[in-house]
Amino acid sequence: MKIDFVSDVSCPWCVVGLKSLETALARVGQDVAADIHFQPFELNPQMGPEGQDIAEHIAQKYGSSSADVARSQEALEARGDAVGFHFDFGRRGRIYNTFDAHRLLHWAAAEGKQPALKHALFSAYFTEGRDPSNHDVLVNVAGRVGLDEQRARRILGSDEFAREVREREKFYAGLGIHAVPSVIINDRHLIQGGQPPEVFEQALRKLAADERGSST
Repeated sequence: MKIDFVSDVSCPWCVVGLKSLETALARVGQDVAADIHFQPFELNPQMGPEGQDIAEHIAQKYGSSSADVARSQEALEARGDAVGFHFDFGRRGRIYNTFDAHRLLHWAAAEGKQPALKHALFSAYFTEGRDPSNHDVLVNVAGRVGLDEQRARRILGSDEFAREVREREKFYAGLGIHAVPSVIINDRHLIQGGQPPEVFEQALRKLAADERGSST
């Protein structure tokens, strides 16, 4: 089963969605053989290199008050705990441009390290409060998951994989994907949002049963 997980590394609901999907896949076990591909999406493609204060950004983009933000973070912390991910919003003070992180993720796919890098980037930003646009941070995170740090630095110092990432972003935008996470199964079935594991499990079992039925 092919699964395209369209997401941004600065999207907290993408963390919840991914962990929920992985929990669901563990539950269905051998009933579903899945191949996850992480596809790029930028929540803030015009964000400058200095980033922006989180509270200021959310107020400008969504009109949310500080109380709204606090409630949302509390809900996310609970959802994260439920699927085994720790959000530390006290350490995440700014929102950043994530294009270079997506370039490294594109490279990591060919190295067989894309899932590991995705998880490491989520942890670096949401748990450790590190800047996912900073090249030193990105190189360090790449090295953590066994990627070649010198190669990572060369990629970041060039425009390598920029065209490929932009093409992927354009492709999914053309499919009408304007919010993340968006999970596309077998190029046909769409599940959106940070759904709980039960939603993914039900969908996976149904699609697997449908596929078995159509092949008999």
